[in-house]
Amino acid sequence: MPGRWRTSAALFVACLLGWPGLALWGANPKAKQGNSDDMWVTSPVPELPVGVTHHTFRSDAMGRDVGYCVYLPPSYEREPLRRYPVIYHLHGAGGNETRAVYSATVLHGGIIAGKWPEMIMVFPNGGRATMYQDSGDGRFMAETMVIRELIPHIDKTYRTIADRKARCIEGFSMGGRGSTHLAMRYPEMFGSLFNQSGNVYHVSDTSKGPNAYLGDDPARLRDNDPYLNLKKNLGSIKANLRIQVACGTADPEHLTTVREYHAALTAHGVEHAYFEVEGLDHNQKKMIDGRRDTWFDFHIESLNRNQISLHYQGKR
Repeated sequence: MPGRWRTSAALFVACLLGWPGLALWGANPKAKQGNSDDMWVTSPVPELPVGVTHHTFRSDAMGRDVGYCVYLPPSYEREPLRRYPVIYHLHGAGGNETRAVYSATVLHGGIIAGKWPEMIMVFPNGGRATMYQDSGDGRFMAETMVIRELIPHIDKTYRTIADRKARCIEGFSMGGRGSTHLAMRYPEMFGSLFNQSGNVYHVSDTSKGPNAYLGDDPARLRDNDPYLNLKKNLGSIKANLRIQVACGTADPEHLTTVREYHAALTAHGVEHAYFEVEGLDHNQKKMIDGRRDTWFDFHIESLNRNQISLHYQGKR
């Protein structure tokens, strides 16, 4: 294990207390490429893990195709009447739809071993540095694409359980930030959130400088602020959403705001799980491998609490 997993009373909390952004000053400084019109479909597509295939769909909001990868579980082809819960995994800054598919390898291994139920996993291209928000000038519509276009497309194209109770969202770094943004703004869309080392900023606070991506409209900034959306949608968040948040202790560029978000959830009485990985830097694979055997347990528990019918390999 890449460091000792630290869990204190305040850390792995099922705090009795749920939960919920791109300023350039909040973007991942390691992302060397900015947004561009040609970033939405990766090419060439690299070799993909077992069960994962690459596809595109049309985004009317942007007038272009957008790429995504999808993992389909082993029984999908041979059991045409069965429907499956879905995990949406959002990649980090500078990435694309193929960047984070290692998660599908881990999920597949657990499914084959009979440890986790069969699920669909979707990896959309969210742009290089959109934070999964719509840009102020309307050029990059990452939020609209995911919420209004991708999710309906997946529900129409694949045999999902098309219900927020069976829909999970997660991501690492920019993907953690984006999944938190989307879940705070649309808690009625999801039943489970896992923020993996994703910054959670006060987007409406312009004291650190202008927001070149979202623009300077105060209303737009407020609408994209996860802390304000936490307060605004608190009832729905508490009723609908289970939340897990994690970060490494050797990841100072993300740990500060992750802890602040954890504190905000606690202060608002939102039930959530939280853990820090002792000595871990900003590395998703190390984070996953350190808890490989239990990595998807939180989402599975969310599905069980929502009374979603789950299918395990070798069971009828």
